[in-house]
Amino acid sequence: MITPRPAASVILWRPGPGGLELYLVRRGATQRFAPGFSAFPGGRRDEADAATPVHSPGANAPSDLACAARELFEETGLLAVTGRRHPPGALGDHRARLLAGRLEFSALLRELGAEVDGSRFVAGGRWVTPEFYPVRFDAVTFLVEWRDGETPEVWPGELEDGAWVPAASALDQWSRGERLFLPPNLWPIRVLARGPSPDLEALRHPDRVAFRMEYQQGIWQLPLRTPTLAPALHTNCWILDLGDRLAVVDPGSPWPEEQARLDAFLEILAAEGRPAREVWLTHGHLDHVGGVAALAARGLTVRAHRAIAPRLPGLLFKPLRDGELVGGRYGVHFTPGHARDHLVFHDEETGALLVGDMLSTLSTVLIDPPEGDMAEYERQLERLVQLRPQTLYPAHGQPAPAGVAALRACLAHRRERESKVVDALREPGTLAEITSRAYADVPPATWPVAERSGLAILLKLAAQGRAVEAEGRWRLSAAATAP
Repeated sequence: MITPRPAASVILWRPGPGGLELYLVRRGATQRFAPGFSAFPGGRRDEADAATPVHSPGANAPSDLACAARELFEETGLLAVTGRRHPPGALGDHRARLLAGRLEFSALLRELGAEVDGSRFVAGGRWVTPEFYPVRFDAVTFLVEWRDGETPEVWPGELEDGAWVPAASALDQWSRGERLFLPPNLWPIRVLARGPSPDLEALRHPDRVAFRMEYQQGIWQLPLRTPTLAPALHTNCWILDLGDRLAVVDPGSPWPEEQARLDAFLEILAAEGRPAREVWLTHGHLDHVGGVAALAARGLTVRAHRAIAPRLPGLLFKPLRDGELVGGRYGVHFTPGHARDHLVFHDEETGALLVGDMLSTLSTVLIDPPEGDMAEYERQLERLVQLRPQTLYPAHGQPAPAGVAALRACLAHRRERESKVVDALREPGTLAEITSRAYADVPPATWPVAERSGLAILLKLAAQGRAVEAEGRWRLSAAATAP
């Protein structure tokens, strides 16, 4: 289990004509944790934060306040400290040195003759990242009210942008999938959108709804432990609100304790007037269908591609067709390549795309011949680009808010790997030898799995007349080596 890292975040707020306004930042697309998500300024606590002077900490831990103040300054340039106020931009050089690691925050405050102004930081709750995330935080949240003359500014890098947004507008954008929030950000936005001043009691004591992983309205995530390939340990079960009923996508765990977790969540939603009526399957691999029979036995209708039948012997299901519209808004698209029976579901209202195993945000999807077909898989990725999806919801890993960019990055990675395989073929070799050369940038322990995708690339090249195999050894074809 990954131990959560101590962290702090800051809800910078101010009154506005349309209610409370919040300063929201958008995380960079290359960040490991929640890339592309909207959030409040914040980050993990440094050891050096313990040496930062804090004035009037009250009941708050000084190191938490120091972390919050430092992160606020690093990410927005706003310095919440005692002493004289500095005009916007006056501390730009200090901020640059701090971000570059050439200056400690405590040294900066000593230079300015200042301390963190603990009286400006109001406790707003504490959140711990769930176990299934690859990076976890134990984060305290503080509220800081904006003061006249303060001008927050995001510098591109770890963050893409920042802006003042009315809390009600942020909630509307979330409902349409235009902004994705994790629960520690979504709950405060919900609370602050209610009235003209912060409800501290509600912020500090969230109800059970606050802890649901609802990245956009009506799409819940429940990661279930499954017998899947590392580094994944879970398969995301996505639960979709169709208005009068729910659809459960890929209930993959075969284990009773995980199925019980899903049942408990579905019972809660049913008590709220949202009964589960259907199961939708992206494909028939075990880590996607392990819990299907249990739900079917409860009367849920199973929907899947007709080619899935051999994987679900004896289970009655209603076949899905390419181009069909289900749930009143989700277009069905047949996408073989990873699996012969693979489907994706595209929300035609918000652009959300449930991609199954067409893409993973944890690792590279395995293309395993003979079922896996690299050329077909890449063709289907190109097809998904044409849908112009807004957010991708994969079976493994976090959502990808910039859907088109994520698909194109996946295609670029596949082409880069193909280029390495071609280079490796300049010296003939067995599949294992080609793999060791083409996948030299990944740990050797992963090469047995990499061999399968490597073989898929070799078969693609052979079909194109660019590679040949004889007696277990692969080489470039004469046509591929011709000048």
